[in-house]
Amino acid sequence: MSPVTTPVTTPVTTPVSPMLVRLAAERATGALLRDHGTLYLVDGRVVHAESPAAPGLDVLLTAGGRLPRERWDEAVDRAGARREVGRFLVDSGRLRDGELEICHLGAVFDAAFFALAPAGGPTRFRYGVAHWFGSVRPVSTEAVERETVRRRELLDAVWPYGAVDTAPVVPRAAAPGQTVSLRQRAVLAAADEVRTPADIARLLGRPAFHTLLDVRRLAAAGLVETPPDPVPAAQHAVPAWVAEVGADPDIALLRRLRDALEASL
Repeated sequence: MSPVTTPVTTPVTTPVSPMLVRLAAERATGALLRDHGTLYLVDGRVVHAESPAAPGLDVLLTAGGRLPRERWDEAVDRAGARREVGRFLVDSGRLRDGELEICHLGAVFDAAFFALAPAGGPTRFRYGVAHWFGSVRPVSTEAVERETVRRRELLDAVWPYGAVDTAPVVPRAAAPGQTVSLRQRAVLAAADEVRTPADIARLLGRPAFHTLLDVRRLAAAGLVETPPDPVPAAQHAVPAWVAEVGADPDIALLRRLRDALEASL
């Protein structure tokens, strides 16, 4: 008897950004502007990304202790107009080539994760616009989209309540014997019930996504509070008489009796 074979199906995936896919296909060069950030492309490949939600490369290098702030400012002043800041940092001996590449790649994926978040506003592309940092190692749009999806799934698998991502981080007391990692301990130490995960990421000089992941893990462990999800705003104003009727206990009773009768028919 021949073995039973199961057909292999390829899941159909929707692009994170259809416009990004189109720009990659046409090998476009310029800046893709979205609600939560900007992606810079050269010949259809991502060379830089930035987002207000993610610390920039300057913060990752300086707050992280790898580069003095004055050295960063010097590189921007001397090479920014030529769009060769990255090249200057290496040529001047401030950073090693591989070190810059790894740090820059991490910053690109970090900012791109937020820039490619679901947006409500228009997505625009400005042809020919280049970033002053310059190109270090171009990344394919497929890799950026794939990593963005992977990160979304990872966050939801750890703790599927996104309200912790933007709310102030409020620590809770640990249970007896409960331990946390060194990274998570630093996050808790920076949490003052006012700073959001993005604030903590900038303070610690860490990628924002990794900080979100630590916060969600802490929330899953019961070590930070999870605020309630915001209640969606009403689409239409409710007339005053509806509220008055709804507040009448006799009307409410009649409605319950009507529902019960209809269910028994």
